[in-house]
Amino acid sequence: MDIPNKYLRTAVFVLVILMCLNLLAGIRPFLRDVWLVVKVLFIPFLAAMIVSYVLQPLVEQLVRRKVPRGMAILLIYFGFALVFTVLLLKTLPVISRQLSQLAEHLPALIAQADTWLDQLAERRRSLPDALRVGVERALADLQGHVTRTAANVLGMVSTTVNAVFVAFVVPFLVYYMLKDGKAIGRAFIHLFPRAYRDEVRDILTQIDDTLGGYVRGQLLVMTAVGVLGFAGYLVIGLPYALLFAVFLATMDVVPYLGPFLGAAPAVILGFTISPAMALKVLIVNVIVQQCEGNLISPAIMGRTLHLHPMAIVAAVLVGGEIGGMLGLICAVPLLAVMKVVYTTIRGSSRSG
Repeated sequence: MDIPNKYLRTAVFVLVILMCLNLLAGIRPFLRDVWLVVKVLFIPFLAAMIVSYVLQPLVEQLVRRKVPRGMAILLIYFGFALVFTVLLLKTLPVISRQLSQLAEHLPALIAQADTWLDQLAERRRSLPDALRVGVERALADLQGHVTRTAANVLGMVSTTVNAVFVAFVVPFLVYYMLKDGKAIGRAFIHLFPRAYRDEVRDILTQIDDTLGGYVRGQLLVMTAVGVLGFAGYLVIGLPYALLFAVFLATMDVVPYLGPFLGAAPAVILGFTISPAMALKVLIVNVIVQQCEGNLISPAIMGRTLHLHPMAIVAAVLVGGEIGGMLGLICAVPLLAVMKVVYTTIRGSSRSG
């Protein structure tokens, strides 16, 4: 009787999952509208949480040295503001100059790309019909993707006012997260019945440790990837090296897909210069990613999240489908939080 019951429970579980997915598919337009509203509040809190995790170890160090928490936060604010201002003054002119140069040379680069596509179009006429149709569809899809990307960039520029507002709000959120974070956690724990408070406290502590380690480690890895990429681009003589290195480092936050997304613009620029330059760019990115995967990430991140690679890939795909780029970034940390909650509840239920 146990085996049939086991199969029956599995079948019922799968059926419930399918029904939930069908329900979510039915209300997907409504969920997208809700997400547009929630995202307005979510982005500032997400940015504040990331900054607070970066600053938290320094705050705790000063607190242990008998510095009042509020004063410690303000001191660290002042120090980071000074460092950030110096870095901004050093790097912003270079990035601005490279952006201006890229904008000036963009027509020539586009003309070069058109010439390359025309040559490809001449060559594809000699291909078999089925293969030629596939190449034409791929080129049409590429053109549509470039058009949509340009439209998205223009849309991002149009939201500058919102970005400035977020930049002013985030420091206040960070201050109160660092100052009153423990009090907020205690208040949240007291919302639960007394019998479950220890379990909730364990879950929150593990989530805090997991997210803190992930955020701080990921920022260090991104910095290392950006420095290595910048050095490699300078060695091969790629134009706008700093610009593409910053983009490479930023995209590294996306697991597995990030290296390809980050390398794509540099490779495309390399093709507009020469096939040899494109090959050099590919070699630089392969070396950087090998260093990141085999040396940097294991040394900094270790096995912080303890997640299976297949689970990470699935989370990234689902996150990208639901929330776009923001979903790609948040998918893995959310999966880690879900795992912490599940393992803690499962362990307590077994011990109970």
